[in-house]
Amino acid sequence: MRGYTYQGEGTDEVARARAIELPMSPKKTYEVMNAIRGLALAKAKSLLEDVIEERRAIPFRRYNQETAHKRGVGPGRYPKKVARSVLQILQNAEANAEYEGIDTEDLVVRVAACARGRIRKANMPRAHGRATAWNEQTTNVEIVLAERGA
Repeated sequence: MRGYTYQGEGTDEVARARAIELPMSPKKTYEVMNAIRGLALAKAKSLLEDVIEERRAIPFRRYNQETAHKRGVGPGRYPKKVARSVLQILQNAEANAEYEGIDTEDLVVRVAACARGRIRKANMPRAHGRATAWNEQTTNVEIVLAERGA
């Protein structure tokens, strides 16, 4: 993932933020991104804070095999690690908007995209001097905020 996937439409007033190779699940990140895309900035932040506190679940639409149903959502989960990271990226994008002179009260999450990052290879020590190989997945995240109606 080189650069931003969103290139803009000329004179758009947008604020962007991204993170590269975060150590979190790409599948859970995909579901969180679908949940916040199109929401107002304040609503997106409150949703993520509620997920961290386990008050509201993120609906799992695609990766939901053997996923328990949650009240009012259907199949869903509380991906806390992803919610914390995405909340930090949202706050960074909001700070970028303030720096650029954009009114933060009227911002909407226009683009919320994620992609699989590089796989980190590691070994887990086992008994009798052995080791088991395991892979840690990483995720690239991109968020673009724009003014409502723009």
